[in-house]
Amino acid sequence: MTTLSQTKEIFRRADAVCFDVDSTVIREEGIDELAKFCGVGDAVTEMTRKAMGGSVTFKTALTERLSIIRCSREQVNKLITDHPPQLTAGIKELVDTLHQRNVKVFLVSGGFRCIVEHVSTQLNIPLHHVYANRLKFYFNGEYAGFDETQPTSESNGKGKVISMLKEKHGFKNVVMIGDGATDLEACPPANAFIGFGGNVVRQQVKERSLWYVTSFGELLKELEKI
Repeated sequence: MTTLSQTKEIFRRADAVCFDVDSTVIREEGIDELAKFCGVGDAVTEMTRKAMGGSVTFKTALTERLSIIRCSREQVNKLITDHPPQLTAGIKELVDTLHQRNVKVFLVSGGFRCIVEHVSTQLNIPLHHVYANRLKFYFNGEYAGFDETQPTSESNGKGKVISMLKEKHGFKNVVMIGDGATDLEACPPANAFIGFGGNVVRQQVKERSLWYVTSFGELLKELEKI
């Protein structure tokens, strides 16, 4: 059984750190923002709460929410232009510090690649280090579903991504950081999980996290001990 001090040590010795994006790296939930922008905010927010709480499968929640939103390509592009995702305080400094230490940083999100790529650019994270869901559109720009072959579209999808990263790169210490049930489920195969409550506290995640932080400054402080 891993302890708090072991979790901190794994973080200090990590060769890869995977961040969730919505409500972790950025302050909002991308799918909720998209829903609000398309005028169906309340219905979708309630479903997000259920999905993050773990009471319905992730793929079911994603399918149902997107079938309510039915966003066009134009609406998605306008959302990113008019309401770009807001970075959580301290994330830029943390990612920069990890990069300086030659730690590989990945964004592993159940959100949408078009939004997550925008975030990765702001954080200088290479696009091939982004794992997220792809929206599909018809040639006229209308919503056509999402790519169901992406591992992140399923429950335990983040764990699948981490297993694949370990196999591909030979990482020994992979840390997953996030606010939700899908992040917690990724450990194992992640070697350690750090719960993040800086934007929203999900009680189930807080109770089951050996190390739960509410600011990225706490993680930066830990790295300074090296």
